[in-house]
Amino acid sequence: MEMFQILINTLTAQLNKPLEGMNAHMEMAHFSRVFPDKAEVVNYKSSAVIVLLYPNQNKETCILLIERSTYEGHHSGQIALPGGKREPADVDLQATALREFFEETGSSETPFFIGKLSEVYIPVSKFIVQPYVAYLTKRPDFLINDVEVYKLIEWELHELLNQNTINTTTITVSNINIVTPYFLVDEKILWGATAMIINELKHVIKDSVNL
Repeated sequence: MEMFQILINTLTAQLNKPLEGMNAHMEMAHFSRVFPDKAEVVNYKSSAVIVLLYPNQNKETCILLIERSTYEGHHSGQIALPGGKREPADVDLQATALREFFEETGSSETPFFIGKLSEVYIPVSKFIVQPYVAYLTKRPDFLINDVEVYKLIEWELHELLNQNTINTTTITVSNINIVTPYFLVDEKILWGATAMIINELKHVIKDSVNL
């Protein structure tokens, strides 16, 4: 069995166990972030993202990220996971994640879902995000929606597992300076909710393969 399929099998089993949740999220949360209980969040919006794993042409496992286009909004230009807000026609949040994935990436293949990570609340936009983990056995063809996506980033998994990828910086948001940990991805800063989600994946993978 190829190493990629072994990873997917063990990861699937690990996602059915209790997750790190808050512990993993706090490692990548900015220092002033609050973590309200879901019951305390009023008028939140439901959303979902896909954490997609697949082997590239060199048989290196990749995580698919997007660099958002520049627009008037809280998350303009940020590194993110494919996904977005739930629409009334979506039967559930997995359907939301899949619809948004196709809309943003134009993938030629449909991912196989293997589990969920812990929800993350984004205070600035009042989204509660449900991350889904999925995989493809080969790299699909992509045709990005350039209104929403500036470019795709195919981040090799070994970079995530490298502790030197994590640093700390100060980011200015709405004239407020925020001190935050971040992942360095293709010389760009990956921080906030996406970094928290990715860090929980990192914990799950390390538990899965005993790294």
